[in-house]
Amino acid sequence: MTPPNILTRRSFLRRSALFAGAGAAAGTLRDMKLMNSLMAAEPPTGYKALVCVFMAGGNDANNWIVPTDTTTYNEYAGIRGNLALPSSSLLPLRTGPSGSDPAYNYQGRTYGFHPGCARLQALFGEKKLAIVQNVGTLVRPTTKAQYNSGLAAYRPPQLFSHSDQVTQWQTSIPDAPPATGWGGRIADIYDSVANPTGKISMSVSLNGANTLQIGNLVSQYHVSTAGAVVMNSSGSGGGLMGSTGARQKAIQSIVDLNHANLQRQAYANVLDSAIFTGDLLNNNIAATDDPTDAPAGGYTTAQQAAGHAAGQTFKWNTGLTGIYNPALTGFTDGLGGFPNTGLGIQLKMIARLIAANGPSAFDMKRQIFFCSAGGFDTHTAQVDGAGFTNQPANAGGTHYGLMTQISEAMFAFQRAMEQLDGANPAKPYSTGVTAFTASDFSRTFPTNSQGSDHGWGSHHIIVGGAVDGGKMVGKLPAFAINGPDDTGTGRWLPTFSVDEHTATLAKWYGLGQSDIASVLPNIGRFNSTFGGGYLNFMKPA
Repeated sequence: MTPPNILTRRSFLRRSALFAGAGAAAGTLRDMKLMNSLMAAEPPTGYKALVCVFMAGGNDANNWIVPTDTTTYNEYAGIRGNLALPSSSLLPLRTGPSGSDPAYNYQGRTYGFHPGCARLQALFGEKKLAIVQNVGTLVRPTTKAQYNSGLAAYRPPQLFSHSDQVTQWQTSIPDAPPATGWGGRIADIYDSVANPTGKISMSVSLNGANTLQIGNLVSQYHVSTAGAVVMNSSGSGGGLMGSTGARQKAIQSIVDLNHANLQRQAYANVLDSAIFTGDLLNNNIAATDDPTDAPAGGYTTAQQAAGHAAGQTFKWNTGLTGIYNPALTGFTDGLGGFPNTGLGIQLKMIARLIAANGPSAFDMKRQIFFCSAGGFDTHTAQVDGAGFTNQPANAGGTHYGLMTQISEAMFAFQRAMEQLDGANPAKPYSTGVTAFTASDFSRTFPTNSQGSDHGWGSHHIIVGGAVDGGKMVGKLPAFAINGPDDTGTGRWLPTFSVDEHTATLAKWYGLGQSDIASVLPNIGRFNSTFGGGYLNFMKPA
């Protein structure tokens, strides 16, 4: 059965013409480029998904990936003050899974992860995780002198503003008012070609509305961590219309009427589509609903205390029991499933949706997912009151808990994709799904006594079997206040742009160079990428 209102190539062209007639000249040209890209696009083979893990608030990447060689570490510790992590606490980056492997050396330096990131350290050793140093929003390649000139051509507007920098990260158009996100533009180009008989939206959000997935043609589909929110309460996503189903039946009877009024008919079509899609989604993820899932409303304090006393960790496995297997996790501490955290349960639902993407369910070959973890605006309480003296972990500080959440959740997600490989050998999810982090910005290098303030250039990670892992790309800023890479107060001028980072992901995803130019209208300004090099954190296709 095909759900209502699935976008076809013909409807794409028709809607593109409508948008072109209504928009301004620049928008018309962009829409025509997207239309031409669609007409030239070839149907993709295999399954691929991009998963954005957004760290809302601005992650302090200076304490996420830290240099450990003596010279650079001393520069780091000398400026960071009470925020500095002792070198003994850092988890060395190694090029293999064994602790005895040689330290990874990049541009003459060695590095370590934050002490809360043991799982990310493991993925780096397995060469399933790559690090991009100092990436951020840029209008064009910019030197410090050009930045200091004050010219708008070299400054993204409203730098250091949360809302503006989130928008610029998620649209990759910092120098013009954008109407769409880069993920939405990819979906506009690719959806009807990649998913001609797909039954849900190509763009799925587990964290409500976001800018990244806004498109002209493909709408975001919002899913809760329990599933689609449906009209009645029988579905796993909860209900809006009471528990008896009577209200849904009344709505359905209205939907089924023949409406002479076009507005009423359009409204009926929207409702019909929502009912169909919600039921379809919940029915197809039911197979991965697991008895170890938390009860409605979560565990009580008493249940959690009893569980911790018994050594339980309240993890989820979505029916993918191998995630708990120490032989697969590489750890024997009882962790390894999806953690009971906001990000953990979002990534768990994404894993369940990916597991249901086959022809008998959603029938998707390309998808883009969005999830988010908050709390990264660490102006205060970044470390606990003891600061540097309460180490090696400084586990009482806010940032330690946030880093641990990212590490455990992204590790569990990668293990889930590997587990899905065994169930679907024709669809290698571990190499077809790539997760990546993004954030508003990094934070200032010096301390403000309790935390750090809004920065600019930031380090990020990319995780998946198709990642050319166990390596870094980019350049570490010079740790010098008012030095060559500092725009002031330890705000690093980015080495690479969001455009270059996104273009690398888009190329792996299957977009050709002309498609990428349509999605990222500023990419031609960055010759290092558009000339063919990209950022080299993905394996060759």
